[in-house]
Amino acid sequence: MSDMTEKARSFTEHLYQPYAPELVEERDETIKKVYDYNHIYPLDRTAREAKLREILGGVGKTPVIEQPFFTTYGSNTTVGDNFYMNVNGKLMDSGKITIGDNVFIAPNVCIITEQHPLNVEQRNEGLEYTHPITIGNNVWIATNVNVLPGVTIGDNCVIGAGSVVTRDIPANSLAVGVPAKVIRHLDNAREN
Repeated sequence: MSDMTEKARSFTEHLYQPYAPELVEERDETIKKVYDYNHIYPLDRTAREAKLREILGGVGKTPVIEQPFFTTYGSNTTVGDNFYMNVNGKLMDSGKITIGDNVFIAPNVCIITEQHPLNVEQRNEGLEYTHPITIGNNVWIATNVNVLPGVTIGDNCVIGAGSVVTRDIPANSLAVGVPAKVIRHLDNAREN
């Protein structure tokens, strides 16, 4: 693995150096794009969508991310059709983030692929790992949720407000808490 770039290493879930010059340069470019995005007039939806398509690695139909918004790279995130992220959304995508169709994300949600080592010497060298995150179709993530590295959230799930998702959530589940636990199966029949 010694001949791999640090970016390539970051996708292998092994330690890599995020302060390598090529990664710093890529993050700096993203900072500029995100700054521009956050300063587009909020009602200029056409300009906002065009800039999102420039920032993110893949975008389906009718994406909306409210301002302000932050992402580490953007290019490592793909979102499906009808994606909505409310204000103060953070996509910490040093690793891959894959989000399906019809996903709705409330304010102050952070999706984090980065993990720092427990070993103090490695941490002090600035090394980190990444673990990909996958969010299925028809998922609702409520306000103030943190989705931690390596998690998969299945189709048709709801993640309750303030939850910290530390492990996979199976499809059709309502999960809440710190750490988030499945408290109910959702049959997706219309509730009365």
